[in-house]
Parts: sequence; structure tokens; C-alpha cells
Amino acid sequence: MSIRKILVPTDFGPASEAALSHAIDLATAFGAGITLLHVYESPVSFAYPGAPFVPIDDISNSLRENAERGVRSLVARTGERLARVDGLVRQGSAWRNINDVAQELGFDLIVIGTHGRRGVPRALIGSVAEKLVRTSHVPVLTVHAPEAVPPASASA
Repeated sequence: MSIRKILVPTDFGPASEAALSHAIDLATAFGAGITLLHVYESPVSFAYPGAPFVPIDDISNSLRENAERGVRSLVARTGERLARVDGLVRQGSAWRNINDVAQELGFDLIVIGTHGRRGVPRALIGSVAEKLVRTSHVPVLTVHAPEAVPPASASA
């Protein structure tokens, strides 16, 4: 298998930093390029009696601008260690957008951080990495956040 294009989804947190570090090592070893992808979700409009009105468009624009600024910063920082780096920002469901980008742009590998949540937090929040592993047509490498405890190995 030849690895030329690596997609690295990021939420700018510790797990994403760990995944990016691994992706840079892989890209260096294979002579591959990296694309950093941040997916943000726009808020749904709700009205609460007595609450100040904030236009949803203003919030969405702010989220997009912050995401774009974060990706540009991460691309610049990563570009100090790797020649071929670019970034993308998408809006919507994270795991769906990651899958769509991976297929549309022909990535060979997705490297994604995982928080290692278990129990109720995982059930309530869900796991983008888990959904990717189950649904992606592109190989997915998951990397635990530094503070995450890896799952216990199964014993026979």
C-alpha cells in the first residue's frame, strides 16, 4: 500500500495533537502530504423567553472564522516540519464530513485522535473516531490522547 495523502481531522485538542504528531512521522517516512481538517457544527436556533437575541448567522460566521484561523495556524506550525501541508474547514457532522472529504479527495489514510472516553460520557457524546472506523472506506489509524488510558487488553 502506498501512502501519499494523509487526512488528519482536528478539534485542536490533545488527542488531535497526538494524532498530528504520528501523521507527521508517517508523512515523513512515506514522503506523503498532510491535510488538516476541522469540522464545526453550527448551532440550531432556539428562542428562550427573556434571553437576548443573537442572530444565528453571527454565531455561525464566528465559528467559521475561528475554525479557519485555527486551521491556518496549525498548517503554518506543521509546515515548519513538513513541506506538503494544507487545511480545510467544513461545517456539519464531523464523521460524515471526514468520510466525504477522504473519498472525494482520494486520501490513503485517516489519522485521528481519540479521547478514550468510556461509559456514560462516551454514550452521551459519542465517538467520531469509532464512527469513522466503522464506516470509512479509507484505512483509519486512531491515536489516544496523552492523558487517555488505552482500553484494557482482552484476556483469554
